Amino acid sequence: YYNEVLIDLIKAVDYVSIHTYPFHDTHYNPEFWQQDSIVIDTKDKERLAKKVMKATAGYAQNQYESVKAYLKSIDVVKPIHIGESGWASVSNDNYGDPGSGAADEFKQKLYFDLMTMWTEKENVSCFYFEAFDEPWKDAKNSNGSENHFGFFTVDGQAKYIIWEEVNNSLKTKPGRNGKEIEKTYGGDFNALKAEILLPATK
Repeated sequence: YYNEVLIDLIKAVDYVSIHTYPFHDTHYNPEFWQQDSIVIDTKDKERLAKKVMKATAGYAQNQYESVKAYLKSIDVVKPIHIGESGWASVSNDNYGDPGSGAADEFKQKLYFDLMTMWTEKENVSCFYFEAFDEPWKDAKNSNGSENHFGFFTVDGQAKYIIWEEVNNSLKTKPGRNGKEIEKTYGGDFNALKAEILLPATK
């Protein structure tokens, strides 16, 4: 990336915006994500998911830090903004089963929580992608990962990532189009937990 055009561009803008998607890199650059098969306990998927998701948040943070280091190396001081990051909850392609095993609602929430804690602590602005699923992004494949980055399903069900927010607003009966908001899995955590996917192993 050391070229004069890029350096001139960076000097001209008010801030630098980066996209970070460790979700996609569980397939394209999976070394950080893969776990040693010897230590995997398939009976405790929740614990394993928490372990690998710390690695994904760390991966995103390292990408941010590498951009920061690059700016320092060319003597540029500019705010760095995470313009896009997120995690898909469904995939029948590279990120599901078979695949890297990244896409499920449990991991989606873990990634959001870990990134939110880090960005708030470090005072980093971050646009988290996205509010609602977008089934038109992969119209030929309803279970393609690109369709499922939302906090809400396309029919307005609240995914696990915001179950707590729905609980906290029950008194106000949150709704959409005249219907009360329902949770995915009927709000049954055990049902959700049963569908946690195991990550790929070395």
